[in-house]
Amino acid sequence: MTPASRASDRDGERHAAGYVAALMEEPGADAVARLARLGDGDADHARWELRYLRRALGLLLAGRDALEDRTASLVGRALAQAIEHDPSAAPNMRTISATQFNARLRAYRETMGQRGGARMPVARLGERLLAFAGGRPGMPGADWCTRWVDEETELLNAVLRREFGTAELPEDVAPSAAFGDHTRR
Repeated sequence: MTPASRASDRDGERHAAGYVAALMEEPGADAVARLARLGDGDADHARWELRYLRRALGLLLAGRDALEDRTASLVGRALAQAIEHDPSAAPNMRTISATQFNARLRAYRETMGQRGGARMPVARLGERLLAFAGGRPGMPGADWCTRWVDEETELLNAVLRREFGTAELPEDVAPSAAFGDHTRR
């Protein structure tokens, strides 16, 4: 490994840590209260569902919208480490929290579909969030979940661009296909 590649790796890890810090931020009290009212009435459950969605969405966006293909793996490693030491989960509950997160991640990944999909399925992601929180799609006020997912997507994409840069590519072209994958030397 050359000094330049080590420096590049450290830069990538630093940017991933900055991005993951945004993913680990606590959801706002208004969002928690809103989702709790729409769901099962449990604010703690709503808070966890909002945490899980933000973290899953952030990881999925890193894979879908990042400038380099390796960004998702950098973010994934940093996120796994952050979840392992998550101060919002009691130490004896972190394994359960990680298991629940992984279940949500699989569901949200399935909902988003394959990389290069034409549009972000914010309405379907909002429905999934609502269902995980104990609510029913189509109930009065359920469209708030779609708006929240849309706002989170915009926010997380802005942080992703700030940390990793911006790619202007057709949605069906991976950055490595357009620019060549310089990470495999």
